[in-house]
Parts: sequence; C-alpha cells; structure tokens
Amino acid sequence: MKSNPIPMVAIIDDDEAVRDSLSLLLETEGWTALNYPSAEDFLEEGDASRFACLIVDVRMDGMSGLELFTELKQGNYLPPVIFLTGHGDVPMAVNALKDGAMDFMQKPCDQRELLARVNECIEKDIARRGATAHQQKVSELVAELTPRERDVLKEIMLGKLNKQIADRLDISTKTVEVHRARIFIKMKVHSAMELAAMLKEIPMDELLGS
Repeated sequence: MKSNPIPMVAIIDDDEAVRDSLSLLLETEGWTALNYPSAEDFLEEGDASRFACLIVDVRMDGMSGLELFTELKQGNYLPPVIFLTGHGDVPMAVNALKDGAMDFMQKPCDQRELLARVNECIEKDIARRGATAHQQKVSELVAELTPRERDVLKEIMLGKLNKQIADRLDISTKTVEVHRARIFIKMKVHSAMELAAMLKEIPMDELLGS
C-alpha cells in the first residue's frame, strides 16, 4: 500500500531565530519544515505546490509577505497560508484574509495554537488536492465520450427521463437507452444516482465545455 507523503511546511521569515524555533516545533509533529530567509529566496528556490502550508512573515526586508502572497496567487496552486504579524501589521493581515489567506497570528505565537492552525491548513490542502484529482479523473472519463453521449449526459444530469431526452435531442428512446448504457460503462458507474454523485461538485458547463 502506498503511504501518504509527509506534509511539508515552508517558513518564510527574515528572522533566523523565528525560523529555527518554528522548524523544531513543526518537526516535533512529524512534518517537514523548510526555511527561507526572504520572499525572494522562496521564489527562487521553492515551489509552492510542494507544500501543504506556508508560514509567511508579513513584514520582511525586500519583498513583503503580502507581495509574495499576491505573486504566488498567479501560479497554478497556492497552498493555505498563515501570516505572522507584529501588532501594527494586523490591518494588513485582515486584508490578506479577505484576499484568501487561511489565518494570521501575532508574534510571539502560542505554540499549541500555531500547531492547530498548521494542522487545519494541512487538512484543507489534502482535501483540496483530493478534489482536484477527482475533477481531473472525471474530466478524463468525460473526454472519452462522443459528442452525442455528452449531450445525453447533460440531459441525464438535468434529471430528464429517456423519453424527454429523446424529444429534446430528436432521437429515438431506444437510441437514448443505448447512449445511457455506454455512458455508464465509460464513466464506470451503474446508475444515474451514482453518476450524479460523481459529478455533483463539478459545474456541468465547465465539464462539458458548453
């Protein structure tokens, strides 16, 4: 059985003491921590998609944590982000939350609270990646359908009966039954209910390109 990879957390902070103490703390939980002394170093050496969580200092020399966050949002995948802030940085951190950050914590952080937040980030990252993998798998299955089978699939997902689908597409009910059977085989399901469960989190227009 394939084991789950050890979650990796990036610590991006220009204070060496903070990086070292956070690394030791995270590693006590069995997570892997990688340290970066600046946002620029992370952009040069790090790949955000490798990590389950980013811990980012808001205020750093050079590029700030918020500027890094904005830059990383342009990429393919941004894991959950926890910002570390000084007292005067709270308004900036609140804006970051509105912009999609997971959380912000004031320095010095309570260790138990930080670990709880990181764990939440890791769980969210796992769920998000699982949803992405599921959507990719479903998209690949749909890509195997013929154009007419996709038409029938869309009508099935709208809850239409075979006779209604036949009338809508101007084909015979028997032809609809044949398409339905082939769709179930290609999508690896046994019923319309199972098909609906597979597709429930995926917008139909996005899935079928219509």
